[in-house]
Amino acid sequence: MAGKFEVFTDKAGEFRFRLKAGNGQIILASEGYKKKASAMNGIESVRKNSQEDKRFERTETKNGKARFNLKASNGQVIGTSETYESVKARDNGIASVAKNAPDAKVVDTTAG
Repeated sequence: MAGKFEVFTDKAGEFRFRLKAGNGQIILASEGYKKKASAMNGIESVRKNSQEDKRFERTETKNGKARFNLKASNGQVIGTSETYESVKARDNGIASVAKNAPDAKVVDTTAG
């Protein structure tokens, strides 16, 4: 099963997207956007930037868990990962984003 982007509205009424791998696991989540068009532009930015390893910022949480941000060419964060137990698991998450993002279908769950 292929990956997919899900577009949804959060509790604050903002548009967000998440990229899910073929197994249904969320591998990247966006910030909130005021307009759906902005969220859709964010998806296109993920498709493009996920193909450049240098766009992935590898970080650690305060308690030592691994995570990553995907950044656009202007340095803005366009997606954030979950936290991972190990660097290897985080790197697998990055590989999954790079693999799934370019061809992932978009599923819009918003009303309008």
